[in-house]
Amino acid sequence: MHYFLVALQFLTRIHIIKQRNLRAADFGKSTRYFPLVGLVLGILYMLASWCLIAIFGWSNVVTTTLVILPVLLTGALHCDGFMDTMDGLFSGRERDRMLEIMKDSRVGSFGVVAFVMLMMINWSLLRDTPLLLIMTTLFVMPIVGRMAMVLAISFFSYAREEGMGKAFSDHANGKTVLIAAISTVLFVIPWGPAAIYALFAGLSFAWFFSTFAARRLGGLTGDVYGAVEILTETVVLFVFFAAHWLPGGMLLLWKSW
Repeated sequence: MHYFLVALQFLTRIHIIKQRNLRAADFGKSTRYFPLVGLVLGILYMLASWCLIAIFGWSNVVTTTLVILPVLLTGALHCDGFMDTMDGLFSGRERDRMLEIMKDSRVGSFGVVAFVMLMMINWSLLRDTPLLLIMTTLFVMPIVGRMAMVLAISFFSYAREEGMGKAFSDHANGKTVLIAAISTVLFVIPWGPAAIYALFAGLSFAWFFSTFAARRLGGLTGDVYGAVEILTETVVLFVFFAAHWLPGGMLLLWKSW
């Protein structure tokens, strides 16, 4: 429970108790519970969508609220990492300079433009997702996104000699991946074929993006972890949006619900 609360209170704005004198090992061991943090967020997203749709119907206002909600509940943690990563990777500079740009507290034009575009894409995908799958989508999305972070943390070296992300990287191991994978499978697979497609596509994308970033930076950073998470969620959204085009068509939708 201690390590789960460390993960929950680090990755979200949900604070239950005060945890003092936390060590690097506490953060590292909390990595295995990232998908469970996604589970908590998925339940909140799903409940929010149910309430909002019941009151307002499936409207633009509801879609906008559901796109903003993850930003609010996570304190824009992953959004910040995404923007810093875009500033660094697309700066066209050498490795060391890219890492300096990513560490800069100021957000550059690449980061701002990329984030605005990402939010527009997320809004469009969610708005056009079959209504039958909205709550399933919002439940699965944060779980797969945080499992993607576990893969990035566990299988790729850290690019800096020090940093917050290094605490996770140094203490992640095979046991971390196994526990995270089991919890992810338990909570995602029962939702049906669309969720399985989303899980496979999301983790595949996370692996390829992490490989691309690691080659450019000589490893990953905490910012890249955030970028992996938020981009993987967009991939999950796309899969559910395109569910009626996947093998099985409408049968796929029915089984997913």
